[in-house]
Amino acid sequence: MPVNFVEELRWRGMLQDIMPGTEELLAKEVVTGYIGFDPTADSLHIGSLIPIMMLKHMQNAGHRPIALVGGATGMVGDPSGKSDERNLLDEATLAKNIAGVQGVLSRFLDFDDTENGATMVNNYDWMKGISFLEFIRDVGKHITVNYMSAKDSVKKRIETGISFTEFSYQLIQGYDYLHLYQSMGCKLQMGGSDQWGNITTGTELVRRIGKGEGFAFTCPLMTKADGTKFGKTAGGAIWLTADKTSPYEFYQYWLNATDEDAPRFIRTFTFLTKAEIEAVEKEHLEAPHLRLLQKRLAEEVTKMVHGQEELDTAIAATNILFGRSTGDDLRKLNSKQMLSIFEGVPQATISKADMEAGVGIIDALSAKTGFLKSNGEARRELKGNAISVNKSKVKEDYILTKEDLINGTFVLLGKGKKNNYLIIVE
Repeated sequence: MPVNFVEELRWRGMLQDIMPGTEELLAKEVVTGYIGFDPTADSLHIGSLIPIMMLKHMQNAGHRPIALVGGATGMVGDPSGKSDERNLLDEATLAKNIAGVQGVLSRFLDFDDTENGATMVNNYDWMKGISFLEFIRDVGKHITVNYMSAKDSVKKRIETGISFTEFSYQLIQGYDYLHLYQSMGCKLQMGGSDQWGNITTGTELVRRIGKGEGFAFTCPLMTKADGTKFGKTAGGAIWLTADKTSPYEFYQYWLNATDEDAPRFIRTFTFLTKAEIEAVEKEHLEAPHLRLLQKRLAEEVTKMVHGQEELDTAIAATNILFGRSTGDDLRKLNSKQMLSIFEGVPQATISKADMEAGVGIIDALSAKTGFLKSNGEARRELKGNAISVNKSKVKEDYILTKEDLINGTFVLLGKGKKNNYLIIVE
């Protein structure tokens, strides 16, 4: 039985505004629909994972998704949800960003030759050939300034000041919808709830110029229960590419979700069924301290974004840092992963020559690194069986050698379960 696309989003809490007739349209035919992605960076962060999930749900329901990368609109700047004028991007930066965004999107959607294979488009391809005079003559005359000024995204900015460039954004986005309607039979536009004004301008152009009917719906903007911004940490945004946010950091973000946020996150950011989600929620309620809901959420999202191998590494790294691991877990990590995981952990450098000769564990703990204050403290901790090398307990007579090196570079010292110290051999 085919999936009801709108109903699927509704039970997941991913549906806010919907234009009358949209659900009926989706029930009677294969619909082509699109979402736009703003190329302000050469990757996408997890806020963009919401529209990506919408497109994937659309494809799973048998409809045809279009991912639009805003090469033209990226030169203008969307005022929606912004309090200040955005810096405009030069063409070289924009080209780099578009390539990065396209690379991310291609990991989630099936771009094949089937009836509902996804398509990727860049609105610069059709906007670059239109002159300013043509645009204001053929498009601008159909939408009044009163109509554009009444949109919430514009009203809020008029009080503080908005340039004509950003004011015109909704016209250009509206023209995208018209172009896709006329060239690809696109009848649906989706986006975040802050895009409703821009989207309905598009349906107006489809009606007035295209003499057709366009449909639309939006999803709620994701917020966190404690009022802090979703997708941000003290270290910055959580990105969908490993070069900007390591799979370990990515996994940790979801693992640290609160009990209030995790139920919404697991519905929005995974493809688990309603029954599967309710089952894990029931288990979680029976033993909240085990954080089973957060673990399942973190596993599903990390696997979807980074793959099984990186998920396994992230889990191993978590075990290493929180005291439930072995030396075998450590040896699964490459040098980049080691440095990422142990960023912020005290570190010291020992020369290759010293390691070749062998370094006594007491020296390694105190004189060579300063991890412990004195030889006396080092001896006490060793006698108390509190010191480990690469997660294996050692005694006072232990000598560090090159055999202890992970990737030929690292040795992990530990005191107790959670105090880690990284030696880097250079």
